[in-house]
Amino acid sequence: MEKNYKIAIGMMSGTSMDGIDACLIKIFEDFKFEFITTHTVIYPEEIQEKLLNIANNRGTTRDICYMDFVVGKLFAKCANELIKKAGLKCKDVDFIASHGQTVFHMPDQKNIAGISTGSTLQIGNISVISDNTGVLTVGNFRTKDIAAGGQGAPLVPFADEIIFGRKISRCIQNIGGIANVTVLSPNCETFAFDTGPGNMLIDYCMKKYFDLPFDKDGRIACSGIVDENWLDILLKEPYFSIKPPKTTGRELFNNEYAEKLLQNAPFNKCDIIATISTLTAKTIFDAYKNFVFPKTIVEEIVLGGGGAYNKFLTGLLKKYFENIPVKTHANFNINDKFKEAMAFALLGYCTINKIPNNLPSCTGAEKKVVMGEISY
Repeated sequence: MEKNYKIAIGMMSGTSMDGIDACLIKIFEDFKFEFITTHTVIYPEEIQEKLLNIANNRGTTRDICYMDFVVGKLFAKCANELIKKAGLKCKDVDFIASHGQTVFHMPDQKNIAGISTGSTLQIGNISVISDNTGVLTVGNFRTKDIAAGGQGAPLVPFADEIIFGRKISRCIQNIGGIANVTVLSPNCETFAFDTGPGNMLIDYCMKKYFDLPFDKDGRIACSGIVDENWLDILLKEPYFSIKPPKTTGRELFNNEYAEKLLQNAPFNKCDIIATISTLTAKTIFDAYKNFVFPKTIVEEIVLGGGGAYNKFLTGLLKKYFENIPVKTHANFNINDKFKEAMAFALLGYCTINKIPNNLPSCTGAEKKVVMGEISY
């Protein structure tokens, strides 16, 4: 008898470019799922440096060409190690769904020689993954949505609807390199957008001033004082006032952008971290005030991503959203480190079954489409 589920691997590497998160799950025909196990592969320092250079527009075509295959091999390594960890064979896995590594994302329309289009580029070649694992691989999800006039992001809201439902008004707030929100409500269509920088600018300043990859638990920010004058300057970024649908990334909030901002920064290094961290929290709150609250009452907020462990950030958010409970994915027994990887497994399940898997209300696409390309 044919089984009524698929064994799938979902794989994700985000804007922090620190490594690959993967999860092995069982997906049933009604979209219910069960976690089996998870695995992470950290990028070697040389790989991360090259990826950051490419994402900050300092890479060559040669670099991009090679890294597409190098990252593909790392994704395959992660998948193979995950399969072994689960005590399975490659033949036991029905498919791999890989988000890949975004190195450039320019969804807004640009006119070149009379041709108007947006664009996006994820590397980590799926042919390399499928060949090195022997498992059918789905990838390159974002391009189809952009071809349909969308932003190619955010894509995780598709999974948020499945996980959380829409019986109550709830915001799923991710704070990764970029901060983004999914609004789930019985009062309106699901919508989602990037609120602005999450950890990206904080991490850059931590590396620059403290030679640390991030502000663990928000300790440095907690030791500083917010410079209100500098914060006012930071908040003038035009992106924050653009109406959704909208997405952003290192194409805007990159190293060059950070250096420009730091020209007006306070002298005290801890004050810099406190203020740039406040920017993340304040832009999240302002995004809700301007774009979410006019559409629906919010009954609770669920935090995810690395920023959910930053006590300075979470403290500010609880202060700003004083009358709204602020929870984490742990309250729902969800490991948020692997939630996005799991989301791409669900998206891949749709691809191989030819089920539309974008949400035009989130991405701005003109129609529903089946995203993802397949390498057998």
